[in-house]
Amino acid sequence: MAVFEKVLGKEHPRTATTYNNIASVYSEQGDYPGALEWYRKALAIREEVWGKKHPHIAATYNNIASVYYKQGDYPKALEWYGKALAIREEVLGKDHPDTAASYDSIGYVYYEQRDYHKALEWFHRALVVREKVLGREHPDTANTCSGIAKAHAELGDYPKALDLHQKVLAIREKVFGKDHLTTAITHKNIADVYSKQGDYGKPLE
Repeated sequence: MAVFEKVLGKEHPRTATTYNNIASVYSEQGDYPGALEWYRKALAIREEVWGKKHPHIAATYNNIASVYYKQGDYPKALEWYGKALAIREEVLGKDHPDTAASYDSIGYVYYEQRDYHKALEWFHRALVVREKVLGREHPDTANTCSGIAKAHAELGDYPKALDLHQKVLAIREKVFGKDHLTTAITHKNIADVYSKQGDYGKPLE
């Protein structure tokens, strides 16, 4: 970091990238105040260099939102995800994968707040874009379908939840294989639905 600051200066885009990487490490370590501090340093440079309506700014807003999400500060997470979304819709358009990612992230915030109807609204926005742009068998599409399935399970629509989880499972087995972690998580999600229905034999299977 010191080399970048010395050679390139403290307001160079690559210095901002270094700050961003440091923030990511703090976030992975669970040091969320440290992560926010460094993300904000990166943000200050990026706003100075690119202005406030650039995809890189949206990405930094998104990173800050994710830290608040991990902390369980959902109002703050929604605020920053919303800022990222506003830029992405305006600059990239509503049918861009990054815009869909924002829709998906907002959906998960509402899911964690147990506002499942609102979560479904945002998940479906993400799904429309991802199916259109990435295709129905893309891992990101599967991730959104998984969110929709979990929301339906929480609302008590178990047949719908199971149907969607099975579709997610088919995609993940095809893309990642049967022994991948995400595939295993899908099996667990299916088992959870059976448990909610009171069918305890299926979870054991």
